[in-house]
Amino acid sequence: MGGRYKQALYQSTKEVRDEKTTHDFAFVSDMEKAISFFTDIIGLKLISRDVVARFDIDGVLFELVPVSDKTKLHGSGNARLCLKVDNIHQALEELHTKGIHSSHVHEVENGMLASFNDPDGN
Repeated sequence: MGGRYKQALYQSTKEVRDEKTTHDFAFVSDMEKAISFFTDIIGLKLISRDVVARFDIDGVLFELVPVSDKTKLHGSGNARLCLKVDNIHQALEELHTKGIHSSHVHEVENGMLASFNDPDGN
C-alpha cells in the first residue's frame, strides 16, 4: 500500500458500477488496539487471526498487518477503506457517541463522504 490510509463512510445517491475489490490491508502499530477498533467501534467481524488479523467486508478480505517501522504507517498516498452506509449522518452519530471524531460530510459526485481515523491516525 505504501501511503496514508484513511477510513471513510459513504452514502450513495446513485447506482454505481459493481466493481469488486477482493483484498485490502492496513499497517497497524498495535494489533490489539486495532482489532478492538475495527470490531467494537466499526462493527466488523474478525474471521481469522495469526500474524495478521482478517475481516470479511461483504466478500472483500480486509487485513490488519502489524508493522514495527512506524514510517510505514503514514505516507502521501490516497488509500482508503470506504464503508457504504444507508444513512451517513446516523452512522457518524454512532461513531461520535463512541468517541471517534470525523470530518464533516462532503458532497461528492455520486453521494456523500466523511472520513475518520483509526487508532494509528490513519
